[in-house]
Amino acid sequence: MFKRKLAALNYPSAENFDAQNQTEFRGLVLWLEDQKIRHLKIDDRAGLRQVNTPDWDKQFQSYLNSLECPKLTRREETIDWLLGLAVRLEYGDNKETYSKHNTQNVDMNGGGGDKPKLIHSNPLDNLDFTSPEFVAGVDKLADFLNIPKHPDHLITLQAVASFISTRLHPAAIQDPTSVIPEGQPFDLKANGSSNGGQQNGDIGMMEAAQILRLLHINDLRLLQTRINESIVSVQTVTANPKTDTRLGKVGR
Repeated sequence: MFKRKLAALNYPSAENFDAQNQTEFRGLVLWLEDQKIRHLKIDDRAGLRQVNTPDWDKQFQSYLNSLECPKLTRREETIDWLLGLAVRLEYGDNKETYSKHNTQNVDMNGGGGDKPKLIHSNPLDNLDFTSPEFVAGVDKLADFLNIPKHPDHLITLQAVASFISTRLHPAAIQDPTSVIPEGQPFDLKANGSSNGGQQNGDIGMMEAAQILRLLHINDLRLLQTRINESIVSVQTVTANPKTDTRLGKVGR
């Protein structure tokens, strides 16, 4: 949990530090104060050096208060806060050294060749979804599938993807009747007078409301179908239709 920060601070036991070990915890606090934080005068660190005395916790709390450490309830949180403070102070003391390793200086010194390069295996990652060519391609695809276009070509693309996933998958191509809705078409104009009791005189708005209502009903039907399928799946696992006539009962 603290390995990276401890290693950055060159802590001797960074690999094997155990935050739950009281001796190691107190030793880390003393090492951070002596080597990195140096908030107290050397003589004032005597209380922290007495790692085996019953008063050490009291001295440690006083030390945290002097550092204006926020109130933390877990030891791990306190350790992380102290390590963060030590890292900030270490950087402040050696800012020029660490600044030599920033991205700009590395590129200027010709070290950019060592940076890892991300190789895209998916050709779609290299597409520009805002280019005129891409927009034109989406429009042609929508025209080919007879799908109305939206001002936002990405929304049109979502509609195209939805249509392809539901109507042009392999099973649908083998049996097109399996994806063709059954029943009589709903005539919006013939039923245009019904608008949930609301009449605003805007025929377009009324038809749009009816379409949304029908889509909502369709979603509810799909949800009910999936619930029924889930119930059947559970029943195939839990049900035991075997009959034992000797016991005079069905199942287990």
